Order: sequence, then C-alpha cells, then structure tokens
Amino acid sequence: MKGSFNTIIQSETPVLIDFYADWCAPCKMLAPILKDVKEELGDRLKVLKIDVDRNSAIAGRFQVRGVPTMVLFKEGKALWRQSGVLPKDAILDAINPFL
Repeated sequence: MKGSFNTIIQSETPVLIDFYADWCAPCKMLAPILKDVKEELGDRLKVLKIDVDRNSAIAGRFQVRGVPTMVLFKEGKALWRQSGVLPKDAILDAINPFL
C-alpha cells in the first residue's frame, strides 16, 4: 500500500484523502458529502478513503490524530487539511483554489 499511496499523492490531479474509521459516526456523515464533491468536480479531483485502523503508518506519517481528517494533495504536497465534517460548499470553497 505504501508505494501506491506515494504514487497516488504525486498526481498532478489533486487528490483529496479522507482519513476515516469504520467506528466513527462523523466519518459516516462525511462520506456522502465527499461523494457529492466528487460528482460535482468530476475528473478535476480524485477522492481516496484511507482507513486509519488498517493504515496506521500512513495516518501517523501525516499526524492524523482524529477522524475524519481530509488532506488535499497535489504533486506530493499537502495543500489543505481539515478535521471534522464540513458541508459540501465549505469543502468546495476550500479546495477550488488548488484545482
């Protein structure tokens, strides 16, 4: 997983990583919001979910302390980061400048 994760975040297309956990109620609330974000932005954005319990090394590397945490990567750089649930419009407003 580690090699492919590094390859994914090196993409020229921005990648929004959703660090989540199956037991996390706010994570369940965020999932359909991110689906809507992806539908609206289409090919301009990739969305990837990372389960922090199964991928603790990756979560640790990016100091993910709470879930959900969203991190936007482009060409390997973290451009934006937010913990907690945000409405779709707030996510779009935050990430649009990077697209």
